Amino acid sequence: MDDARDDRAHEEERQPDSVPARLGARVRAVIADAGGWLPFDRFMALVLYEPGLGYYANASRKFGAMPSSGSDFVTAPELSPLFGRALARQLAQALAASGTDEVWEFGAGTGALAMQLLEALGERVRRYTIVDLSGALRARQRAKLVAFGDRVHWADSLPAQMRGVVVGNEVLDAMPVQLLHFTGKAWLQRGVVAAEGGFEWSDRPSDLRPPLDTGFVPGTVTEIHPQADAFIATLGERLSCGAAFFLDYGFPEAEYYHPQRTGGTLMCHRAHRADPDPLSALGLKDITAHVNFTGVALAGQSAGMEVLGYTSQGRFLLNCGLAELMGEADLRAAIPAQKLVLEHEMGELFKVIGFSRGCRFDALGFTEGDRTHRL
Repeated sequence: MDDARDDRAHEEERQPDSVPARLGARVRAVIADAGGWLPFDRFMALVLYEPGLGYYANASRKFGAMPSSGSDFVTAPELSPLFGRALARQLAQALAASGTDEVWEFGAGTGALAMQLLEALGERVRRYTIVDLSGALRARQRAKLVAFGDRVHWADSLPAQMRGVVVGNEVLDAMPVQLLHFTGKAWLQRGVVAAEGGFEWSDRPSDLRPPLDTGFVPGTVTEIHPQADAFIATLGERLSCGAAFFLDYGFPEAEYYHPQRTGGTLMCHRAHRADPDPLSALGLKDITAHVNFTGVALAGQSAGMEVLGYTSQGRFLLNCGLAELMGEADLRAAIPAQKLVLEHEMGELFKVIGFSRGCRFDALGFTEGDRTHRL
């Protein structure tokens, strides 16, 4: 953000009818009802998903390639349509192996990935179901996907039983996390209290712990992910036949809870800038945490799914033929697609994990460079 935009943003936050002011009042009321202290996962859920006010529930623009568009960050489908075309090759294999014809997408954003997958998969997909909590984003998705007619459906939650192939791009990182603070002698749960003019941190004794002890340094703050793990477990229990693929930034457990990672991974995104303060500008910026892929894998296995593989996004997309697609594409699609696989861009930070249930196959995306042994 340039200085002028910074000034406009700060002025907006001060307005009594602004999103931050109204959302702040709502959060204060919830904190008061909870006895004056709110665990961070509940705070995060409010500021991201509170109807009409939360970051993903209000009308602000979120996805875009440049700050000048009014956006806050860019996702892989927004960078290049080749992302969806490469991913579609993996989904096509999974649809064939499972004998199913439905795709489920969680957190579909603008609908860009859905469009890319529907175009690439064609008649192999009879029904495409989007599960998205945001009414504002649903409206954008409906507008973008109108050409696909009644093949596209929306749902508020998972059905009791489902068959098909599931995909989620940058959905696990937006699920609320619990924060823990290590004093050197004890673990405390970090929460939020109301303060004059805003909010501040407050820690309380807790029985919660990270999933492993790696020799944490006093002062360490880290996250645990019960909501993401519960989501994967529920998916595994309800998926009777099919596969699931999740793409997100994160690490295996041993790397996630490395003693040198003393500040955790919690981060906010606004106007293509990152900052570590989720207690300000409520509703105007995204809040995320990296994914613990070991926890995700264990949750899926415990629910009856089999891990198909785990690797970097760069390796996964190359296994799915991205290099070939780049060679055939025009420069407007091919050049941005390089960021999807370059190690210093999205290629290494982002990972992919795949699951199956009720069908067995050697997943295309993990044929080379599988890192399942590191989970």
